[in-house]
Order: sequence, then structure tokens, then C-alpha cells
Amino acid sequence: MTTPGSTSTAATAAQVTPLTFTSYVKARGPVLMRTARSLTANPSDAEDLLQTALAKTYVQWERITDQRALDGYVRRALVNTRTSQWRKRRVDEYAVDELPEPEPLPQPDPAEVQAVREAMWQAVRRLPTRQRAMVVLRYYEDLSEARTAELLGVSVGTVKSAVSRALAKLREDTALAAVVDARLAEEDDDELAGARALAAA
Repeated sequence: MTTPGSTSTAATAAQVTPLTFTSYVKARGPVLMRTARSLTANPSDAEDLLQTALAKTYVQWERITDQRALDGYVRRALVNTRTSQWRKRRVDEYAVDELPEPEPLPQPDPAEVQAVREAMWQAVRRLPTRQRAMVVLRYYEDLSEARTAELLGVSVGTVKSAVSRALAKLREDTALAAVVDARLAEEDDDELAGARALAAA
């Protein structure tokens, strides 16, 4: 039998849940959007991806008892949703401006830096789907191996081996190596020119 008090309580709960969820989204939205941007090609795709992940979170909202696990739940939904899209489309893209930066160079030429970043981006795009996701989570999101494994639903050993293979492929990527070698050669030429100038002085 439903009493007036229980009806009032149920109505209040129905109102509180959306408000609590909305408060969470407002507070953590920018952080979650950064993760979405790192997994997509443009802001529009990132917004769609985040909305899908948040919709899944909202459905399960009342079942999530540990509020500290909310970010992890949404991140897992982001990765799982994006992985599903990759499998369907066989297309994997990340925003160029969201990729990990190469090692900073002393007084770099902006054009040269952009060339290295573009080469790195193209090399990362050539990695297999799961390796790409792991590289982004490990080196852009700066997540631990354990956290990356949890989000992707694999073992820590799988993350270690996959990331190791990914880094090996990046080191062996001839197109990336050509750009980096050209940059290093220019630095050597500059140093040689500087030494000659000092000797002449």
C-alpha cells in the first residue's frame, strides 16, 4: 500500500537524482570533455561521444554507490563507445592538437615543431586501434598502467606489452624518423656554423 509519505519520498528522489547528475556533469564536464577530445577527431565528435557516455551513466546513476568511481565509470563508457565505433568504421582518428608533444627543442622554429607534431600524429594513426587508445590514455591522459587496463577491460600485462609494441613501432616508423633526423641534422649544422664563427672570431 502506498502512503502519502512514501509517494512524497519517491517524488523527491525522482527530482533529486537528475539534479545530482546535472551537478556532477557541470563540475566534471571539462575534464571528461578533454578525455573525449583525445579519442576523437574534432569537437563535434567529442561532444557526441561524451553525450553518449553520459547517457549511459545516467541510466546507471542510482546503481553507482561509490561516488568516487564516477569519473572512472564515464571514462570507461567513453573508451568502450569509441572502441565500438572504431570496430564498425575501421577508422581511428585523434585530434592533432590533443596528441602528446614531442620532446621540447631549444628555441624551435614553429614550422619545424609543427612538422614533427604532424609526423608524430601520422605515426600514431598508423598504430593498431587498441595500441592507439593505450598510447593516448598512458601518455596524454597520464593514466597508470593499472588504470588504463581497468578502463579497457584488459590485464596490466596486456597494457605493458601493447604499449611496448606501440613504442617500438613508433621508433621504427620511417616517415617519423626521417622528419626527426632532418631536424637533428639542422641542429648539427647550426652548431657547426656556430663553432666556425667562434673560430673565425
